[in-house]
Amino acid sequence: MFSAFLRLSLVSRIMIAIVLGVAVAILFPESAPYLSLLGDLFIKALKSVAPILVFILVMASIANFKIGSSNAYIKPIMLMYAIGMFLAALSAVIASSLFPSTLFLGVATQADLTPPGSLAEILKNLLLSFVANPVVAIAEANFIGILAWAVALGIAFRHATESTKALLNDAANAVNRVIRLVINFAPFGIFGLVAVTFADAGLSTLASYAQLLAVLLGTMFFVALVINPIMVAFVTRSNPYPLVFQCLRESGITAFFTRSSAANIPVNLDLAKRLGVQESTASVAIPLGAVINMAGASVTITVLTLAAVNTLGISVDFSTMLILSVVATVSACGASGVAGGSLLLIPVACGLFGISSDIAMQVVAIGMVISVLQDSTETALNSSTDVLFTTAVDRGLS
Repeated sequence: MFSAFLRLSLVSRIMIAIVLGVAVAILFPESAPYLSLLGDLFIKALKSVAPILVFILVMASIANFKIGSSNAYIKPIMLMYAIGMFLAALSAVIASSLFPSTLFLGVATQADLTPPGSLAEILKNLLLSFVANPVVAIAEANFIGILAWAVALGIAFRHATESTKALLNDAANAVNRVIRLVINFAPFGIFGLVAVTFADAGLSTLASYAQLLAVLLGTMFFVALVINPIMVAFVTRSNPYPLVFQCLRESGITAFFTRSSAANIPVNLDLAKRLGVQESTASVAIPLGAVINMAGASVTITVLTLAAVNTLGISVDFSTMLILSVVATVSACGASGVAGGSLLLIPVACGLFGISSDIAMQVVAIGMVISVLQDSTETALNSSTDVLFTTAVDRGLS
């Protein structure tokens, strides 16, 4: 029976693991703390291998880069990332206008949370991350610094001997083998993560925020199933939904339970390879997407900020909402460089409306309460979009 399970496709095994995880959470909730070890080991393995994977793959890809091979692909992918985030923020503005939400302010904030004070501080943190010590960047999983050093060394190695370039390729292939081994354990890790998530008693507290969650998740689903397919159809000139559903199924589900775009980089690189994307394109675009492509973060920042605005009765015109969409897009790009991710960037957006930092941090605290679903769905949208847009451009320009 176990042998038959192993012969199934990875997606089939993950789906079975999800069903079993839900069943165990319902029937034996007391076992969840023990099963959490499986999920913790899986996430730890992904997070451990992701920094060195990105560093070596990007460096090897650029070192062996052939003029005209993938340079033409990177710029359109980056443009799709930017447009996708802005349209996601704009969708959140419209959804919040149609279905205004209110918050129960007065929630206790966490003293250890220190949000950035402005967009300038976000950009400063990003620039400082670029020049971080490479060893420290890899040890702390600072993917902005990792990318910067990988690109710099990759360019330098372009002038190396062919044997050195071959060595870099062999190192990249070796890391890929380790990645495939880790990914094969995904069903077991997902099983543990699902069991813990559904057995968590904190889920009952989400009922009081049903309206807010409905707007948040509904907007993210709209982006995933309407906005993204329209963009992909424009680029590929074909029916986008087979690709959209495959990316959501094979990348989004894993990202939903790991709740980490960085941890999902190996999954996306493996999927991109199976989708036929050039390795020289995927090895640069997907790690970069995990750092700056944050459509889900744009939605979160916009919806929660406008919920606070609506709660306080602040009047907002369309031009201000448009500016908010731009601010949310820029802030989302810096989400990966701030401890706490998208939630800690909400005070920056709240500053547009003169909302005090005390109230803004209460909004952040509410975000922490609903993060079981909000952060998981956000990560699923962010990560699946990375491989979706990369594949779309690769096919559209091929």
